[in-house]
Amino acid sequence: QVQLVESGGGLVQAGGSLRLSCAASGSIFSIIAMRWYRQAPGKQRELVAAIVSGGSPDYADSVKGRFTISGDNAKNAVYLQMNSLKPEDTAVYYCNVKLPMVGDYWGQGTQVTVSS
Repeated sequence: QVQLVESGGGLVQAGGSLRLSCAASGSIFSIIAMRWYRQAPGKQRELVAAIVSGGSPDYADSVKGRFTISGDNAKNAVYLQMNSLKPEDTAVYYCNVKLPMVGDYWGQGTQVTVSS
């Protein structure tokens, strides 16, 4: 069984920064991809950033230049550094990992609220 635990969400003023962390534990031998999604009230869940093993990070257009995804394979962790936050970044943020043979696992979500 694989578990993902997220942390780092909170309330911040527009222009501020937050760093989200996601630690995976359990039977993990390799990770194909690590991703961050977000879901705002009344909206569909959207992909924010992704990093594929051996590949370059990819970002939604709305966060390019402001968010940075990084991974630590030794710790089975993924991070999302969020700078220059805007009120429209307010959402529940979920981490996701894709493992070979078994598929996707999700974290419980962490709330990010950006006040104007």
